[in-house]
Amino acid sequence: MLLVLFKKFLGKRQAYHPSSIDEAALPEQLVQRIQEGDLRLRNQFIADYQPYVAKVTSRFCKRYIDPARDDEFSIALAAFNEAINQFSAQAGRSFLSFAETVMRRRLIDFVRKEQRFRGQIPYSSFEIEDDEDNMINPVEIHQAIEQYEKQKGLEERKSEIADFSRVLEEFGISFTDLAELSPKHEDSRRMLVGIGHKLAADAGLMRVVVTKRMLPIKELLEQVNVSRKTLERNRKFLIALALILNGPYPYLREYLRFEEEDNEADAPAGRRMAHE
Repeated sequence: MLLVLFKKFLGKRQAYHPSSIDEAALPEQLVQRIQEGDLRLRNQFIADYQPYVAKVTSRFCKRYIDPARDDEFSIALAAFNEAINQFSAQAGRSFLSFAETVMRRRLIDFVRKEQRFRGQIPYSSFEIEDDEDNMINPVEIHQAIEQYEKQKGLEERKSEIADFSRVLEEFGISFTDLAELSPKHEDSRRMLVGIGHKLAADAGLMRVVVTKRMLPIKELLEQVNVSRKTLERNRKFLIALALILNGPYPYLREYLRFEEEDNEADAPAGRRMAHE
């Protein structure tokens, strides 16, 4: 159904003829114009990038995806349109990278939904014969489904880490740097995580981070009770925290949340009460 709607949506694209400026423009520039209300450009932009959507979808599914028949393509195409609406140039990443992340997540949601539906079917429904009259074991099928979901979750985590690594490179930061700069003391780490939350929640400060590739130390000093030396020494760590908390990284944010809970659970009772 989604594929049919998108075909209707794109049916008038011939009425739009991109100019030489359009051809030279970056995807980020075109998306900005679309977000400002250029509907004809949206139609043309989506139509032009259908091969890219099909490529991303085929790579995700590890098989050729036929845009005319496969539901996965319509899911990805809808996600591409969603990415146009949600993209922000201030997030410090390219549109195509952001769009691929959105498409992959919507495809994973689609696959999980399909697998959950199958999981509700009684095992006896799987007892069928193959072409050689062999009975298929329903338990093995169920286990295969569970393994597939776990593998897809692992792939999504890997994709998120790879995307975050690319963003860090733009700031001159690597995961090796973070491992070396991560505070060894629990109190220091908790303090920096708190500063990271303040930074990520402040749109003005984050604008400085993503546009100037720097930590707004002077502005932060007005909000936190630490020394300039502390902020300068932990600059890379704080930038990485803010990017995770402010960006499309649910798995990494979940990791931070669990880590904070573990720290709270390990802390002495008196310290936990003081912190609360």
